[in-house]
Amino acid sequence: MTKDHDDGRPDPAHQRPEGMSDPAVEALGALSKALETTERARGHLYSFHQLTGTADFQLDEAVRLLREAGHPEEAERVRTELVGRNVTPGHWTFQLVEEYDDGYYRPFAALEAELTDRLAGGRRHLYEAELKRRRRS
Repeated sequence: MTKDHDDGRPDPAHQRPEGMSDPAVEALGALSKALETTERARGHLYSFHQLTGTADFQLDEAVRLLREAGHPEEAERVRTELVGRNVTPGHWTFQLVEEYDDGYYRPFAALEAELTDRLAGGRRHLYEAELKRRRRS
């Protein structure tokens, strides 16, 4: 973890390279913010995946209880119509997660890292670091 020096000078890892413009810092800041939003969306997708899987296993209990309550037909409907059901045609949630990761998230993260390397010499969060310096009391 990097931090600013005690005398108020910023850590070199958070100083823009010589010649880097304000618009370039702002653009990388916007790209980083978009990636952070994507990270949050990915977390929600994993929550969806885990919650859907949990619900699927909870159906086993509903099937058991329906049978014990003397409703075998209803239990069988739940078992055959819901247990292990695809969430979209041909897909369980793990497949949606894989498609999102491979087709969207990883290319997004890779391009953000590539542009940060190319435009800012790999220095991350320059926009935020400069905001911190401006807002520091």
